[in-house]
Amino acid sequence: MAGLRRKWRPSLGFVLGGGLAGTLALSLLGLIALRYLGPEIGFRNAAGLLAIVIGCATGVVGYLMVRLLLRPITSLATYSGAIEQGQRAEPPDHYGTQELSRLAGSVLSMADTLQRREASIRVFADHVTHELKTPVTAIRAAGELLAEAETLSDQDHALLQQILGASDQMQTQLSALNTVAQARVPEHHGEASLNDLADQLRASFPELDISIEGGDQALNLAASGLKIALQHLLDNARRHGARQVVLHAELGRLVVQDDGSGISDGNRDRIFNPFFTTAREKGGTGMGLTIVTNLLGAHGGRILLVPSKTGARFELVFPGV
Repeated sequence: MAGLRRKWRPSLGFVLGGGLAGTLALSLLGLIALRYLGPEIGFRNAAGLLAIVIGCATGVVGYLMVRLLLRPITSLATYSGAIEQGQRAEPPDHYGTQELSRLAGSVLSMADTLQRREASIRVFADHVTHELKTPVTAIRAAGELLAEAETLSDQDHALLQQILGASDQMQTQLSALNTVAQARVPEHHGEASLNDLADQLRASFPELDISIEGGDQALNLAASGLKIALQHLLDNARRHGARQVVLHAELGRLVVQDDGSGISDGNRDRIFNPFFTTAREKGGTGMGLTIVTNLLGAHGGRILLVPSKTGARFELVFPGV
């Protein structure tokens, strides 16, 4: 950007004011020229000549507007869209006016900051997972060796089971942390419908009666991302005693309704917080809804908890709505 700052650029006010002044000047000069040229060469010939001159002048003004305004704005919008999609893109090489140059600098700086922030989150999650996986595995291995000893009392066995259970829980939390970091990376762009995933979801959750409405409706998320979101929501429903789940899709929206125990009023504001769960004794990590939130958010969507008389009701809103 340093080289770009050294290059002179007109201000937006100068460009717009110059365009308006040029239009007004051409109109006045045309009237004056027609007044004095008409008697000399004929009004029809004078009008034709003035039309050519005004047309050429207007083309020059139009070219300047395209070069100084339309082209930089379009290039910047294309670049921002590519960054939003998680793609690599070259920043614009032309910024037009001073104001657009400052705006482009802010957009480029923001994009770089967001990319570095996402990368740091991923690196941190990978680092924590790597550093803790070895001691957790060692604790698990030591516990299994101790379990084979014949001299342990009942109290020792009970304590050993607590240690093994804690190591399993730590391993599950580490996996969930890594999944959360992955969910923040936009990799699931595309479209998918519920019918594309129906067989996989029913095979993964045979204990649930999954009903699908609007199965042909295309949703603005690739099948890989939609599958992750629905698996976490269905697993959440199963852990809370649901037996039936209804998936209703319409343009830009997907409603997931179950007949489980539901969510109490005291927990409604906490369910999207990381590590919050009311089903820890059933293997819940408290990260499922966080993963869904991050995944949808990385792709321009969001998840809402909708009031329901029975069970839990979630609404997934996809980009473009």
